[in-house]
Amino acid sequence: MDRWTEIELFVQVAELGSLSRAAEALDLSNAAASRHLAALEERLAARLVQRNTRRLALTEVGESFYARCKPLLAELRDAETAVNEAVLKPTGVLRITASLSFSVIHIAPLLPEFTARYPGLRVEVVVANRYQDLLENGIDVAIRNREFENDSAITVRRLAETKRVLAASPQYLQRHGTPAAPEDLARHAMLIYNLANQPDKLRFTRAGEVKVIPVQGLLEANDGQVIRAAALRHLGLLVQPMYIIHDDVIAGRLVPVLQDWELPRLTINIAYPTRRHLPAKVRCFVDFLVEQFEKQDFERRWTA
Repeated sequence: MDRWTEIELFVQVAELGSLSRAAEALDLSNAAASRHLAALEERLAARLVQRNTRRLALTEVGESFYARCKPLLAELRDAETAVNEAVLKPTGVLRITASLSFSVIHIAPLLPEFTARYPGLRVEVVVANRYQDLLENGIDVAIRNREFENDSAITVRRLAETKRVLAASPQYLQRHGTPAAPEDLARHAMLIYNLANQPDKLRFTRAGEVKVIPVQGLLEANDGQVIRAAALRHLGLLVQPMYIIHDDVIAGRLVPVLQDWELPRLTINIAYPTRRHLPAKVRCFVDFLVEQFEKQDFERRWTA
């Protein structure tokens, strides 16, 4: 058991570049992690990791040992996963990453039912509006708005499509008027999500006609909830996907404008590391999320 922990820790150190992060990933104390690494080096009579005050780096021997250990460790994990699949009792920590908006609106409300269904799992939600490297950061499942991954080691499964909508509060429109054409946006205060693809331009289409309108933000932010809050305080017009503002639109807190024009839609996907045997905890969460999206008919609601 100690040898397994030592090797697992060493591989985590090699991949994360930090003893403390490796210890956290394996739910070990820093002191225990240091002892395991020291015991491994003593048993092999070789220095595997070069330490200094700033960072850790593998020695030449350590690089060679890592190259041999990584595939062996993957095979052992696959063997464990196959057993977990057989007994259908997922355990351990499930690490999920998604934007703040998706985490708050669509993940957190589902966790009571999910954790009740799979009591052996603990869930960690890593909120990030920029895409995290799944393998480097030990992420099990990511929710993303791009349709494919450049890395063949990542599997993508479609969840739903959503419209992006231009909207403002009734009070803002009452004070400043409702734009009748895309060109009218030059006279309005714009609230811009600056992590969008080309945030300074809006591409409108209608019956084959295309208009690309440059926009300048009165407010720019890297989180959709900031943009939404500003719009609800009557500060300007926002462009957000319906999965974020659907309830506000239904309640009349935000009013869509230029509805005869369409902005590029987004596809919401689940991404996870490709494995020969998909870990039971990943499979259970992916199936659960797909089930919930179908049950609540999100795609129809977000594209109607």
